[in-house]
Amino acid sequence: MSPVERAGASELLGPTGPLSERLAGYEERDGQLAMAQAVERALADATIVLCEAGTGTGKTLAYLVPALASGQRVVVSTATRALQDQIASVDLPTARALVRSQGEVAVAKGLSNYLCLRRFGELRRDPAAVREHRRSLPLVEAWAKETQTGDVSELTALTEDDPIWPEVTSSSETRVGGSCPHYDACFVTRMKQTLARASLIITNHHLFLADVALKSQAGDAGFRAGVLPPYEAVIFDEAHRLEDIAAELFGLRISSAKVAALSRDATRTFRQSGLTDPLLVRGDAAGLLTEVDAASAAFFGAVSQLAEGEDTRTLLTRDRHVELRTDAYARLDTALEAIASFAETHATSDALHVVARRAAALRDDLASLVDPPTAHALWVSRKRRSVILGAAAVSVGATLRGQVFDRTGGVVLTSATLTSVPVAGAADRPASPFSFVRQRLGLEEGLGVKVEELEVGSPFAYDACTLLYVARDLPEPTSAAFSDAALERASELIEVTGGGAFVLTTSVRALKAYGARLARTTGREVLVQGEAPKSALIARFRKHGDAVLVGTMSFWEGVDVAGHALRLVIIDKLPFAVPSDPVVSARCAALEASGQDPFLSYSVPSAAITLKQGAGRLIRTRKDVGVVAVLDRRVVTRRYGQLMLERLPMKRRTEHLGDVRAFWETVSPPTSSPRGG
Repeated sequence: MSPVERAGASELLGPTGPLSERLAGYEERDGQLAMAQAVERALADATIVLCEAGTGTGKTLAYLVPALASGQRVVVSTATRALQDQIASVDLPTARALVRSQGEVAVAKGLSNYLCLRRFGELRRDPAAVREHRRSLPLVEAWAKETQTGDVSELTALTEDDPIWPEVTSSSETRVGGSCPHYDACFVTRMKQTLARASLIITNHHLFLADVALKSQAGDAGFRAGVLPPYEAVIFDEAHRLEDIAAELFGLRISSAKVAALSRDATRTFRQSGLTDPLLVRGDAAGLLTEVDAASAAFFGAVSQLAEGEDTRTLLTRDRHVELRTDAYARLDTALEAIASFAETHATSDALHVVARRAAALRDDLASLVDPPTAHALWVSRKRRSVILGAAAVSVGATLRGQVFDRTGGVVLTSATLTSVPVAGAADRPASPFSFVRQRLGLEEGLGVKVEELEVGSPFAYDACTLLYVARDLPEPTSAAFSDAALERASELIEVTGGGAFVLTTSVRALKAYGARLARTTGREVLVQGEAPKSALIARFRKHGDAVLVGTMSFWEGVDVAGHALRLVIIDKLPFAVPSDPVVSARCAALEASGQDPFLSYSVPSAAITLKQGAGRLIRTRKDVGVVAVLDRRVVTRRYGQLMLERLPMKRRTEHLGDVRAFWETVSPPTSSPRGG
């Protein structure tokens, strides 16, 4: 083993290590070294570390280098596929060069990202499907002949939501396994074989938690289920998203679209298996399928009446569960049972077994949702093309603890926003800024393993490069006068910086109001979320240089615009979670039942993390300068607001618009020489 391979992470990343030689303009980062050492300890001692690493820390290298050097199989899980791809393509090559790692590295995506050769062949043999997808099918056929991975993201000529993809991609429901004639050539098989050889696997929270849930359901056969091979340690990046994603993955959902997909696949399978001719087959396959469609329309039609609006989740309290146990439910249950029985009785192929299994699974899920466990929040959502009935886990701490933390060696949870307003804990210890995430993820006392907390600040000089402005003189956000006053103040702030602004809102209604008003008053190009794909809006904003982008919650995090193009972030209101959201409502009710104040124990800490995420959009490099403006006066007039402010890295503050103008005149670069990025 070479000396470099034996070196510790701090030596590799430190001022005399290979990173300093490899990286032009290298600067020693004490926070990065401290984090790398903590990750090293967690992996070596099979303990847990919670690490908040501020923007610019270099946290990705701080965990990749010790992971590669550990000699263990380590899974790195991120909140989004975008970050997953960034780690694999940008940070990983540098980390591997530093460690001189020869081990194989793999990227694990969900099954729906891969072309299923069996389903693709079945669709091509179906004249009705060929006609339906006559525009997209030739593109898929040409790509399928060339692709080595089967990853549908390669085919950029088709959008992610093209109707053909659900018909030809893989899933845990449709996978046959070793008996499939395409098993050896299967892209999922190849992906799993690559994962089995890898010493480092990069995945996302959705796939990781789905894998955990699937293996848990499989019981003793769990090691053969799922996608990921056995691993010794896991690193969660963007760990502040873990609870919400786990709540969905450890829950259930069924939709009219899911039943329709089964019906379409069953129709194709029955037809190609010769089961639709009543003269040859005993039983009315066509009639069974017609009944499934009719029963689904009746049941989901009734469910949709329980939704309070489109694209929002409506909580169904336990006293309303009885409204689901109707004749329409019994009819759909019977229809699914008939399809499952018919397919199993005539099963002469794997495809027919799959239909039977899917129909039976839908029955089970439907029964569980009509009478859900008490620990789940039941909700309904009505969308343009589908009605969804779901149940989300109210508390995921015990599940994460039992299925992940207690069963895995070293565990690292990191994010730029992992700390929050402290939540009261045991009387014999002071509340920690990590107390909120520890409570939510089940990392409290009695875990049986050491939990290390590490808060690493950003290396950026926020006092010199940023100003935090609070519009204390505006009306209360609950006032009818707030909207017009906030819109006017936003226009004034945009005039000061000459554009280059993100306006972050907490509702679709505010999004539309800001978009319309600022387009009239600023004289700038105003981009509004929903007018184009998120990536396209960001690209246009970055290229323009002086534009205004108005976005709601999906733009509060995971958006990286360095340089002069973004120099002002306006936050209209404190980002409290919507109280009527089913999961939020159920979590607050559970806290209240346990004697805690749900506002102080959940709403405030959660909002503090989101506020820090939104404010964090501003400074992405050492050269960046700008203003964060909060239009919600409660951040200084309420004690909880002041606690939120304390968690922000911007300590230079003002409540006067004149100070903003003076600051910007001091720090703004010449228009001909935009700041670097």
